[in-house]
Amino acid sequence: MAEVLVYVDHVDGAVRKPTLELLTLARRIGEPVAVALGNGAGDTAATLAEHGAVKVLTHEAAEYADYLVVPKVDALQAAHEAVSPAAVLVPSSAEGKEIAARLALRLGSGIITDAVDLEAGDEGPVATQSVFAASFTTKSRVSKGTPVITVKPNSAAVEPAPAAGAVEALSVSFSAQATGTKVTGRTPRESTGRPELTEAAIVVSGGRGVNGAENFAIIEALADSLGAAVGASRAAVDAGWYPHTNQVGQTGKSVSPQLYIASGISGAIQHRAGMQTSKTIVAINKDAEAPIFDLVDYGVVGDLFDVVPQLTEEIKTRKG
Repeated sequence: MAEVLVYVDHVDGAVRKPTLELLTLARRIGEPVAVALGNGAGDTAATLAEHGAVKVLTHEAAEYADYLVVPKVDALQAAHEAVSPAAVLVPSSAEGKEIAARLALRLGSGIITDAVDLEAGDEGPVATQSVFAASFTTKSRVSKGTPVITVKPNSAAVEPAPAAGAVEALSVSFSAQATGTKVTGRTPRESTGRPELTEAAIVVSGGRGVNGAENFAIIEALADSLGAAVGASRAAVDAGWYPHTNQVGQTGKSVSPQLYIASGISGAIQHRAGMQTSKTIVAINKDAEAPIFDLVDYGVVGDLFDVVPQLTEEIKTRKG
């Protein structure tokens, strides 16, 4: 069976969930070969092997932390030359998509971004995408070169499948462009204790109906009762009620959780584009004619200031 390169997103050896999802999808189209780079790369091997990696290519160098993007592209290109894979899979983060685009250009290959599913095809992997603000679903394949595919988080359930996970050192020669953009400083993001928005299994979002920054405490309380991330509509973010980093929508972040709860959000197409692929959608809005109700699996017509606190208390009671 052909090998499939999987770019590993990790923090000092702790593998992030989107990478484990990629390994699950990679097994559908070949044998996963993981590429782990930077500080702690070797520490990822056990987790990657547990989730199906037949081989783990590692390379540690200061360049991965000191410079942006290009050193990682150099390493993936070296891995491609060493393995000759059937495809290269990368998480659909902002950085991941830039890495994938640069790699595809170097390889002279086609690229597919924001895939939500993968399957084997007679002429190569077939990727499913949600397009035009998630109004349509398409199936595509790359017709030239090695397919480079980025996959949205929460597109597949993580399925352990123990494999050899043999660790091999990857030989990488950095290009002249590798040191072109230097990282001059870092400011740690203040932790909320909640999951990352794009990776969360549950997202609770608030919109214009929340009616003020101080009222987002109601949204946060519901999110915390569910172990969820907090999102916000563009209207709420533009009003300064919640940080831009939490915006869900076409000009914010795209999320695809198992459960999405929209509170006080009308459902404009801009917002729908960022959450329409969620598995189960629940909306709470006092306007029975709000467009969001055309999209939902479950809708509650009511004032969020009455409904959300009751829902939060009920969840806490049932959790005991």
